[in-house]
Amino acid sequence: MSETTNLRPDRAAWLKGPAASCSMKPEVLARPWRLVLLGAPGVGKGTQAELLGSRLKACQLSTGDVFRAAKGLKECERSPAMTAALGYMSRGELVPDTTVLAMIQERTSCLTCGGGFLLDGFPRTVTQAEALQGILKEKGIKLDGVLDYRLPLEEIVSRLSGRRTCAGCKAVYHVTGRPSKVAGVCDQCGGKLVQREDDRAEAVRVRMAAYQQSTSPLTAFYEKLGLLITIEATGTPEEIFLRTVDVLQARI
Repeated sequence: MSETTNLRPDRAAWLKGPAASCSMKPEVLARPWRLVLLGAPGVGKGTQAELLGSRLKACQLSTGDVFRAAKGLKECERSPAMTAALGYMSRGELVPDTTVLAMIQERTSCLTCGGGFLLDGFPRTVTQAEALQGILKEKGIKLDGVLDYRLPLEEIVSRLSGRRTCAGCKAVYHVTGRPSKVAGVCDQCGGKLVQREDDRAEAVRVRMAAYQQSTSPLTAFYEKLGLLITIEATGTPEEIFLRTVDVLQARI
């Protein structure tokens, strides 16, 4: 498995769509990794995606990043699928499978890239997972695995309910894990630290119940294919990362 590197592709083809190309392309690897990452809010999946991307030299392909990038593009630079997705989001609606899949279809060159990929935020449904399997089969490539990061519910509640956000600069702290120097005051701008409504313990439990209900068919789908790899997400980010690498090493 490759050593960690700080050289990261710019992902322009992923973020901006089919009209763009990456100015810094990933290295073509003899053994590229193609993985899907799953995990509830609070398990640290985003941090693991960054660490794995550096170690495996694979691009982190996050649909959330695509949506955020689309907001910064001129209307003429957006594909029809990106424009449609932003419309749903602006109305507070979920982006439907058909629109998400259209965005992925625009970016199939990223899936066939010789550096491999880490899909983060896609697929979210069995319909999307089945479509992904079809796309990959058509391109003659296969998933190596689906990493499912898991934590006990009460630990997720503790992580998220302890989060505090600056009302001014939006910097994020944690009452025990990353406290501010002065309780309730932002280190960066002196603003007031507040607890977001969706970070309150009761709201977190509702979100987790919804997550479990929506993802259990997806994990069952991948388990049936022999692709699901459950990773215990306890401990520090470095400990979780090493645990992940050990599991992947065993699959070589």
